[in-house]
Amino acid sequence: MGKKKEPVEEKPVDIPLPNPDEATIICGVLKHLGGDFVLVKCLDGYDRKARIPGKIRKKVWIMEGDIVLVGLWSPGSDKGDIIHKYSRSEIEKLVERGVVPKEFIDAISGAV
Repeated sequence: MGKKKEPVEEKPVDIPLPNPDEATIICGVLKHLGGDFVLVKCLDGYDRKARIPGKIRKKVWIMEGDIVLVGLWSPGSDKGDIIHKYSRSEIEKLVERGVVPKEFIDAISGAV
């Protein structure tokens, strides 16, 4: 028989929150368009068509009303790729920091 292993205390790892920069924007998912595409409403007021890449599609379930980070294909483009799906706690942190207005979150949640 093997020796008993002592339980190891896990320290919480503080993963940095993905924030938008000049090539990315925070959006809310409005509708699934079929295939790997969704219609998103972005903070700048535009509706864009976003693609769910394979590495995200196989691991994360994206539904209508979710808040996501979209990387634009080119500056001013109306298409992009979903980079990250924000959890509830991450959304609360974004609202506290003033990155996303509370009204935007309520509008996306109410639209679904």
